[in-house]
Amino acid sequence: MTVNVIGAGLAGCEAAWQLAKQGVPVRLYDMKPSKMTPAHKSTDFSELVCSNSFRSDELSNACGLLKEELRRLDSLIMCSAEETRVKAGGALAVDRNAFSKAVTERIRNHPLIEVVSKEITEVSDQPTIIASGPLTSDSLAEAIIRLTGKEALHFYDAAAPVVTFESIDQNHAFFASRYLKGEGDDYVNCPMDKEQYESFIDELITAEEAPVHGFEDKMVFEGCMPVEVMARRGRDTLRFGPLKPVGLINPNTGKEPYAVVQLRRDNALGTVYNLVGFQTHLKFGEQKRVFSMIPALKNADFVRYGVMHRNSYLDSPRLLDPFYRLRTNPKLFFAGQITGVEGYIESTASGFYAGLSMGAIQRGNTPVAFPRETAIGALASYISDESIDKFQPMNINFGIITPLSYRVKGKREKNAAISERALKEIETIKNEINQRR
Repeated sequence: MTVNVIGAGLAGCEAAWQLAKQGVPVRLYDMKPSKMTPAHKSTDFSELVCSNSFRSDELSNACGLLKEELRRLDSLIMCSAEETRVKAGGALAVDRNAFSKAVTERIRNHPLIEVVSKEITEVSDQPTIIASGPLTSDSLAEAIIRLTGKEALHFYDAAAPVVTFESIDQNHAFFASRYLKGEGDDYVNCPMDKEQYESFIDELITAEEAPVHGFEDKMVFEGCMPVEVMARRGRDTLRFGPLKPVGLINPNTGKEPYAVVQLRRDNALGTVYNLVGFQTHLKFGEQKRVFSMIPALKNADFVRYGVMHRNSYLDSPRLLDPFYRLRTNPKLFFAGQITGVEGYIESTASGFYAGLSMGAIQRGNTPVAFPRETAIGALASYISDESIDKFQPMNINFGIITPLSYRVKGKREKNAAISERALKEIETIKNEINQRR
């Protein structure tokens, strides 16, 4: 039987791909281009509307482990990301347009995947994976509420501005990666002295925000906190956050700056860069005025301003099992940020697991269980843990992965050992998946 997948974002495309790999026909629904959200600009699939970074690539980092697990399991998203990666030190970042085109081409060319451009407002009785994302349309959200008997929760997310490389004043900037990681030219660093930083903060905390219905600071997920909200929490919050100078030496002075704004390339050509950690919902004119106070950006050409948009997610511990399946309806799975996983790679992992599990069921098998010793399994366990009282979106982290049964000295060494154990589990699971095919 054909499986419906609703939403062609990271999770939906990954789910469709994993289903098709198992020989299961897929009908992938996406409401673009007939209906666009405020955050989307492209008609391609898996559009990255926030950062172009998939975060750390190191195995001492939980996100690095999650990516490596997906690589070894032949993830569509990871394959496309590797093909379109750009320099980003110890992180995996991509040319966002090339990345989306790569995913779109693979999906559209697969013989078992039918793409339907249509907004879904009701959920049929067919096997379905809902991966409609944090920008789920009002009509579909209402249908989900009718199905689950629970109201969807919501929070708000923000995207960072992008500037042209040629407009950056190189007399007030320098190339370097924090702690000398990467090739040395992965980031453009824009230093500020104390006086410049203090003036910047004064204007930032009083700048005029764009109207966002129902917005409250407490409703913003911590991982995508708008820069002006962080600044209001304390004058040094940014210096200990996205503007921290630690690990960076200004070659023009030989000293560590008071504060540093990092810019990361947003495409392979390096013609445009995004302001790292500068998600915002200031009015466009205010963004231009305040961010131009950064010396290196005094004449910056902003090709995209930051935007604020609504994000929605389920009370998943009450609704979903560890396979991302609705407890009350085994034909219905969810994937992506609507489940409460947070981040590109986490969304991809949920789509991978939902697609793999749904495919197994359609072929008459039981789903393959990923243990909490793996990052994929830990994330699935977190969103389905009924003991969690007040559920909040979560990035992957070592805190939700089963700890080691023995002591390892040093945090990095311990994390590396957890990753080594996880990847051994993944190899076992990979063999099981291949045997079933």
